[in-house]
Amino acid sequence: MIQDQHHTHGGAPVIRQVALPRRPAVAVSTLSFGAAQAGNLYSARSEEDIAAAIGAAWDAGMRYFDTAPHYGLGLSERRLGAALRPRPRDEYVVSTKVGRLLTPSPHTAHLRDAEGFDVPADLRRVWDFSRDGVRRSLEESLARTGLDRIDIVYLHDPDDHAEQAITEAIPALIELREQKVIGAIGAGMNQSRMLTRFVEQTDIDVVMCAGRFTLLEQGALTDLLPAARRHEVAVVIAGVYNSGLLARERPPTNASYNYQPAPAELLDRATRIARICEDHGTTLPAAALAYAGSHPAVVSTTIGLGSARQVHETVQRASAAIPAALWPALYEAGLISWLPLTPPPTGPLT
Repeated sequence: MIQDQHHTHGGAPVIRQVALPRRPAVAVSTLSFGAAQAGNLYSARSEEDIAAAIGAAWDAGMRYFDTAPHYGLGLSERRLGAALRPRPRDEYVVSTKVGRLLTPSPHTAHLRDAEGFDVPADLRRVWDFSRDGVRRSLEESLARTGLDRIDIVYLHDPDDHAEQAITEAIPALIELREQKVIGAIGAGMNQSRMLTRFVEQTDIDVVMCAGRFTLLEQGALTDLLPAARRHEVAVVIAGVYNSGLLARERPPTNASYNYQPAPAELLDRATRIARICEDHGTTLPAAALAYAGSHPAVVSTTIGLGSARQVHETVQRASAAIPAALWPALYEAGLISWLPLTPPPTGPLT
């Protein structure tokens, strides 16, 4: 179900608002704001830069903003909430995540966070997918954001906590959804296999899958995406650049993949894709963004944004016309396993 709201860039629709199939009251923008950089991911960013990024995203038509307690030990939630609070609450959707509680850690307060965020380590993350942990996490997120509600709540990286996630966390989220405390529930992970299990076995509405359906790799095609279509579960794709490997017109030799130095074979594969993109008059990042959003199960692609410049660059990429001949060329070269121009598989998993 696609609503009739859209924003244009150069005259062509770029960002639309799409309702979640199972929760039509919750509509996300097809391009969404990932707020990890608002938590100082990898390097510090000023309050002004983050506020400007969120403002630029708003002006471009983004109305879906994703954050998590994990991002900067709560800093992302605080900054995102401060930037959004003056705006009409019914005009945007916010998602956050549960599974990591933040507890005081005075003995490490003089250190910097060890999990990639440039913030003081005055708090520590504690895994907790219990019913009480889920409810406490959401209450603390509401306090940090200062918002009256969170629209979508995901389980965050429950990879090593599957049973508790299924038996305690998801029932707790269902209860909160039934009480209309939250609008939709789901899980966010860097893998597709366990997300598929959640889609098949639980009453969730949406999943966020990072890095497993991209121009570089399409593992989610064999499990998650067909299951999501069968169960009408919406899919949000994150990590569309595979943590940097697809983010430039030509992958640099020191590019990252899955937050580690990229293996030589993947660097070579990305370079081959980039060359074919160039041959068809487009760029690797523009094609990567278009491909990630091309599957009919996908309602939104989430891009990590930390400045107004990054927002403008992303919207420009999203507005680029991708030649239809690019996809068959990549397919015939054995570089993608699904053509956006063909119906995707929906049959039973094999």
